[in-house]
Amino acid sequence: MMPEDAQQLAGKKILIALSGGIACYKTATLVSRLVQRGAEVRVIMTDAATRFITPLTLQSLSGHPVLTSIWQHDDRPDSQHVGLARWCDVLAIAPCSADMIAKLAHGLTPDIVSLTASALPADTPLLLAPAMNADMWASPVCQRNLTLLRELLPNLSESGPDEGWQACRTQGGGRMSEPEAIRDVIISLVSS
Repeated sequence: MMPEDAQQLAGKKILIALSGGIACYKTATLVSRLVQRGAEVRVIMTDAATRFITPLTLQSLSGHPVLTSIWQHDDRPDSQHVGLARWCDVLAIAPCSADMIAKLAHGLTPDIVSLTASALPADTPLLLAPAMNADMWASPVCQRNLTLLRELLPNLSESGPDEGWQACRTQGGGRMSEPEAIRDVIISLVSS
């Protein structure tokens, strides 16, 4: 049975981007939940993200080819990163690693995710769902990079991170928000 709000994202174009981290497994659920709500979902991944979850899984859930390289092309005649950045109503990077936060803060674009984020129009929401070890999250360098992003990007929103059990067998901050929480932030961003 479909939920009452099954089509609340009908017609919305959501670009989900994954950077490397064990939390990539949660993004499969996020993509599925967005599609179930009627969104058209496209997925891009860093090479590191493909080490944790396959593009085929996300292609099956989204119904669209998954881009993993700046040299790869799907059905767009324009530059893939520019076309996707202009296409989407929101770009959500989940998980967003410390490495990706640093790339975004300093304008580095060596992969499809950071390159696409750099081409995002200033009025398109960018949502980060940070995910990393508690010590990495607490690092002054990571926090400085995040502060810099907050100052530079008025279109920036965040979901999490949460406290909890981590893959490194510790408890702490840095755990990626649950897919439903990220979905709810996406809904609020595209509904406003």
